[in-house]
Amino acid sequence: MKSKIHQQQENSFALVRKNAFLLLLFAFSIFYSCKEEVKEKNPFETANIIPIKTAAVSSLQLANTISTTGLVATENDANYSFKIGGVIHRIFVEEGDAFKKGQLLATLDVTEITAGLSQADLNLEKSERDYSRAYNLYKDSVYTLEQLQNTKTAFEIAKEQKEAVAFNARHAKILATSNGFVSHKMANEGEVIDPGSPVLIINETTKENDYVLKAGLTDKEWTAVQLGQKAVVTLDGYPEKHFEALVYRKSKASDFTLGSFQVELKLDLNGIEPAVGMFGKAEIFTDKAEDVVAIPYESLIEADGNKASVFKVSKDQKVKRVPVTILKFENDKVYVKDGLQKTDQIVVSNSAYLNERSVIKIIE
Repeated sequence: MKSKIHQQQENSFALVRKNAFLLLLFAFSIFYSCKEEVKEKNPFETANIIPIKTAAVSSLQLANTISTTGLVATENDANYSFKIGGVIHRIFVEEGDAFKKGQLLATLDVTEITAGLSQADLNLEKSERDYSRAYNLYKDSVYTLEQLQNTKTAFEIAKEQKEAVAFNARHAKILATSNGFVSHKMANEGEVIDPGSPVLIINETTKENDYVLKAGLTDKEWTAVQLGQKAVVTLDGYPEKHFEALVYRKSKASDFTLGSFQVELKLDLNGIEPAVGMFGKAEIFTDKAEDVVAIPYESLIEADGNKASVFKVSKDQKVKRVPVTILKFENDKVYVKDGLQKTDQIVVSNSAYLNERSVIKIIE
């Protein structure tokens, strides 16, 4: 009886061992299959490979252009004032008003001027009578030659004084010397104004092409720009339009307030009349062309001013970081002066993850 019980216990233990072995075998197979799946998805040998896209640089001759900004003005402007002082009687125009050549713009009160003219007339009449009497007395040998000459001199002085007063009377009003418009009104009716003090600041517009863009240049840019060179101007007031222009004037001295050299570009506006003071941008085309290469904007890394870097691909499928000098930006392109050759292939994607020890894979 005891032997039978012992036999049953051994059979139970054997069954348990068999089941444990089968369970262990099943767990090991699951672990191995998971490990194989991980290995297939993340193989060790490709973990550090960085996919990149490349582009070839293009070489070209770029017409050297100078970019600058400035303000719209007219070819000529002026400060209109009275030659003599007095009380302003009338001002016939306001700021922004257009006028024609010869139009009356302002006048002084003529009360004092009229009195001065009357006094000059009376003084001239008296001097003329004195000279006539002295001449008759000289013929009768009553006056000496010296006395006759003195009265004649007084008569001549009186004539000149009347002419001076009459000249001032004619300039007690402001007449337009050309077509134009009033940009600033500096005084008002009833004010007492000194001789020569500005009353109206005007801009002349004898024709539509009298508008210019006044812009500032650096020393190097000033030497590169010549009279007659072409330019293209865009105005903030008309952003969709591009106006042709020519270099019309070059200043021979720097602007002390801005520290730059002024250049004037005469605008061809095709009938448009912009406001004086409107902001504009200009591209001036100089005669000199430069050999440059064009690269995509995305290829730049760590750009600072006109200095930047790019990665180029070597023959052994490695990347090398190369410093470049930027000439200008244009839309999605960058024009580079030096640092690259026209046969180079440069990296245009994933540059931020690269260094010169990176393993790369070029993709389309």
